[in-house]
Amino acid sequence: MEYLDIVDENDNVVGKAAKDDIYEELLCHRIAHVLVFNDEGKMVLQKRSKNISFCPDHWSTAVGGHVQTGETYEEAALREYREELGVTSDLLFVGKDFYSVPNKPKKFLATFKTQFNGPFSPDPEAVSEVEAFSIEDIMKMIENGEKFHPELVFILKKYYF
Repeated sequence: MEYLDIVDENDNVVGKAAKDDIYEELLCHRIAHVLVFNDEGKMVLQKRSKNISFCPDHWSTAVGGHVQTGETYEEAALREYREELGVTSDLLFVGKDFYSVPNKPKKFLATFKTQFNGPFSPDPEAVSEVEAFSIEDIMKMIENGEKFHPELVFILKKYYF
């Protein structure tokens, strides 16, 4: 069972709970995302597997996941990077943002970026595709109604659009 830190609205740890309880009780917690860019400046995105419970078959950040109890944001980002894409590279911290939508748990999103050209070895249980797009193409995809993870859209609007 995966345990996550419960945090207050200043990102101070105030407890821990099982991930299922976090979502059932709408408790504030932490998420880490990694934006991967290739040498052409294109952003690498993953398409989430149909097996994923939240936002299946949606485009998402190259790497994203929960910060487990006792982990730093960067440790979680590197762990998720290895788990989802089978590799890691040096990370640069971009920013940390409070993310809140009605009827969902509040979250702190820590965003990192890196430059890496691959190859990737995605976990087929979690990731169905890995592809690089220009920011302009991503904007067009969103405008055309392709399915995107809401946290990716939030990050893109904050830092790139």
